[in-house]
Amino acid sequence: MTAQLNPRGDVAVLVPAAGAGVRLGPGRPKALRLLAGEPLLVHAVRRLAAAPSVHTIVVAAPTAEVQGVRELLAPVAPVIVVPGGAERQASVAAALAAVPAGPAIVLVHDAARALTPPELVESVAAAVRSGLDAVIPVLPVVDTIKEVDADEVVLGTVDRSALRAVQTPQGFRRAVLSAAHAAAGDSLTDDAGLVEKQGVAVSCVPGSEYALKITRPFDLALAEHLLAAGMTRTL
Repeated sequence: MTAQLNPRGDVAVLVPAAGAGVRLGPGRPKALRLLAGEPLLVHAVRRLAAAPSVHTIVVAAPTAEVQGVRELLAPVAPVIVVPGGAERQASVAAALAAVPAGPAIVLVHDAARALTPPELVESVAAAVRSGLDAVIPVLPVVDTIKEVDADEVVLGTVDRSALRAVQTPQGFRRAVLSAAHAAAGDSLTDDAGLVEKQGVAVSCVPGSEYALKITRPFDLALAEHLLAAGMTRTL
């Protein structure tokens, strides 16, 4: 059954999904790789659509796949699909331009984080709604981190207490994200980085272990296990 988005919601979610995903191995664009028989993008959109505040979802798809992605997502949720760009930033900008009037909060989410729970979407949106300009979900860094030189010789041990692993969705006041993309000079893979360059403070909220990024075959196998074991909701 097709999910219904909230016509009174104040959140638009942008999903840049035009990347090739070469680290996942040869095949279709990463967002269209299968997880438990369905593309990563379908899993991601299904969970985004289940978040009560979401008014609009815009997907930036590979240019050659736009119509196919529209047909793929039609049974999942009423999604706007636009052609993506060669770089992630261009895809986000294209999706941002397609957001209709209304939503004051814009989230940017990786399709590769296909198991992200709706509760995390709401947590990020709520933090922006409370008055913050930019919000990112994060997890503590648990591994020991070493700084090394070009020859892989250790230079020292980094204090991990001040480090965080960043996830998506990243949330912004719409005007803040629009201004950051309008002023963008360098192509960055992180929208919070664009906002930081404009001198805007970026705040953190707790992330989720289920918002893992499916980048390598191991990540895909882990996500398959989580679904098979019933350790994450299938909405």
